[in-house]
Amino acid sequence: MTDVPQLTEHLFRHEAGKLVSVLAGIFGIERLQLAEDVVQEALVRALRTWPYYGVPKNPAAWLTQTAKNLALDVIRREKNFQDKQPQVIAFIENWSDSSERSDSVFETEIKDDRLRMMFVCCHPVIPTEAQVALTLKTLCGFGIPEISRAFLTSEAAIAKRLTRAKQKIRDARIAFEIPTGEELLRRLEGVLQSLYLLFNEGYKASSGQNLVREELCREAIRLGALLAAHPAGSQPRVHALVALMLLNAARLPARTDALGNILRLEEQDRSRWDKSMIARGMFHLARSAAGSELSEYHLQAGIAAVHCAANNFQSTDWPQILSLYDRLIQIDNSPVVALNRAVAVAQINGPRAGLEIVESIRKTEMLESYYLLYAVLAEFESQVNNFESAARNLRRAIDLTELKSERNFLCKRLAACEAPVPACAPLDAS
Repeated sequence: MTDVPQLTEHLFRHEAGKLVSVLAGIFGIERLQLAEDVVQEALVRALRTWPYYGVPKNPAAWLTQTAKNLALDVIRREKNFQDKQPQVIAFIENWSDSSERSDSVFETEIKDDRLRMMFVCCHPVIPTEAQVALTLKTLCGFGIPEISRAFLTSEAAIAKRLTRAKQKIRDARIAFEIPTGEELLRRLEGVLQSLYLLFNEGYKASSGQNLVREELCREAIRLGALLAAHPAGSQPRVHALVALMLLNAARLPARTDALGNILRLEEQDRSRWDKSMIARGMFHLARSAAGSELSEYHLQAGIAAVHCAANNFQSTDWPQILSLYDRLIQIDNSPVVALNRAVAVAQINGPRAGLEIVESIRKTEMLESYYLLYAVLAEFESQVNNFESAARNLRRAIDLTELKSERNFLCKRLAACEAPVPACAPLDAS
């Protein structure tokens, strides 16, 4: 029974989004808070009941049934539902648990409801930072404290974002639907950007103790795969984003050592890369090739695929990676992409060529507060045995990063360059 809290947390994480989405469809999206309250109460009852009476054989079905009963209580109690009470009650009573009838019409409806909720959370009238917070809260079952830790802000700030987002939903009367036509294309971009931001925050946290937050990566992949599996979402750029997330997440087990220290690409044990995840990523990458569309997700997924296809660091196809970066920079001419491209150039033409590119970026782009600029410069300088300049750039990079694991990594590099020692190895250009 000591595992009941962990079990309920795991169960809630995987079931909450489904239950909230269905109830929002029943109550109306303008009453999203009511749907969340019902699901939260079902979890509370599990925490109160299971330690004394034991965990049921099918915990997910128990939680679903409890949420159904609570929803029926709300429907029968509130006058606002009197006009449609018979139809709503009939639907709830016939609401089948997916674990019992995975091929039922209700399971299809539940999946659609989750997609509808995804498009609501990422509606253009909702600010981007609130979109991600709302997605984590409603679709991923994250609590406000957890969201505040993920994005290193106060619980009050997250609560305010969520309150304002829900007010936007009510004021704008956002429809609880999967859009079609041009509206689908317009809204889809917001959904993909939200999933991309969610994954990136998990893949490399902004700051804090840990480099990786795998639970954020898993939720982004889960929602992306759900979107890609639906006819409305089965589009090339959706598959490309899912491929990108899967191929990058496959390397997560090898990105840090047992103490949480960063391992560069050439230091990673590739036998720890998740081969099944790589296979799924390659499948979605192949699906993304349909049609003539070429998005930044396609190109980034292609770069990740080249890394995953290499048996070791030495066999990496850097010319192919550079070719992909050349095409990516035509779509996204950002200094971050240019910086990554410089690393690929250095792998092919040497560190001096990389230094020339980075210096040209510094002259034309505002990168003064971006710590990786100085980390990359330090790597290139150390490779040409200019240790004094490398150390100076590393000190600047250390001042600019808040992530503990990155600071530790950079401090070790600084100690090596101050020794001095033979040239430092190149950065991971992924």
